[in-house]
Amino acid sequence: MILVTLIAVLFVGGLACWLSERFNPDLPRVIALLTVLLDFALMFSLLGAEGSSTWVAVFEAPWISRFGISFYLAADGLSILLLMLTAFLGVVAIGAAWDEVQERPGFFYFNLLWTLAGVVGVFTALDLFLFFFFWEVMLIPMYLIIAIWGHENKNYAAMKFFIFTQVTGMMMLVSILVLAYFHYLQLGSLSFNYHDLLNVSLTGEMGMWVMLGFFISFSTKLPSMPFHSWLPDAHSQAPTAGSVILAGVLLKTGAYGLIRFAVPLFPEASMAFAPVAMTLAAVSILYCAKVAFAQDDIKRLIAYTSVSHMGFVTLGIYGWNEQALQGAVMTMLAHGLSAAALFMLAG
Repeated sequence: MILVTLIAVLFVGGLACWLSERFNPDLPRVIALLTVLLDFALMFSLLGAEGSSTWVAVFEAPWISRFGISFYLAADGLSILLLMLTAFLGVVAIGAAWDEVQERPGFFYFNLLWTLAGVVGVFTALDLFLFFFFWEVMLIPMYLIIAIWGHENKNYAAMKFFIFTQVTGMMMLVSILVLAYFHYLQLGSLSFNYHDLLNVSLTGEMGMWVMLGFFISFSTKLPSMPFHSWLPDAHSQAPTAGSVILAGVLLKTGAYGLIRFAVPLFPEASMAFAPVAMTLAAVSILYCAKVAFAQDDIKRLIAYTSVSHMGFVTLGIYGWNEQALQGAVMTMLAHGLSAAALFMLAG
């Protein structure tokens, strides 16, 4: 139940921020800060939770039973690390926006908290349809944050962000539906449950194509070349709080998706594709590091270095050994903190 509470607190807190603006424009800031601090405190209870050997907390309830869709949330060590990072950077983002955001503060903090709620859902959802739902929930508020509170070219940057993430998100949705369909053909029932879909056997070209739907969507959010061009524009135009959440948290959802879904669901296709993924990662590291040297905008420079750094994460994920994967997770956490700090300094 703690996992549902983590998400519900952020959704309700966001609505409270929006509604409280009409009474006092300073109330949304206070409500947002207290909401995220409460979520942060609740997350500490997960550290001492006693669950199964893999999952420290689980919640499952029927949702759309006719199509095999359930409200299935679970958290393990990886999820908890990323949840703690999300809450911490949520507090940092609210601090960054405290004096910067004066226009429609209630609606701003509504979007910020709903973005965080979507991220928490992404890091805990183990029903793939529910995962996609939260994936969309976190994108739309971030689009509004850039489009409304961004800088001179905010509309262009927001639309580019939206198109890249939505088009590739639809590719992931198609892959999810195909995977559920093959579960129905092979096992006789519709299911979007992560553990059920692990039993689906997809080999050859079909497995590769379905896996690519996940890979392209997650690599766009990571981002990795050649799906990275939206990030420098989004960072350069977003308000400071938006950049903190975008770099510190949203990029990590792409890496998390690769670790949690793309590789385990398609082990054979992922192993065959690993040389291509690692080549793209190496090119991202070198190319974006070189491009960063040519930037005269500090926020674009940080954005390109982010693409370069996330290339190391991709290398670790597809390195196909435990130490490399541990290094990828450590890099995700380190980059989340350092990139957020850099954007705070850049303003």
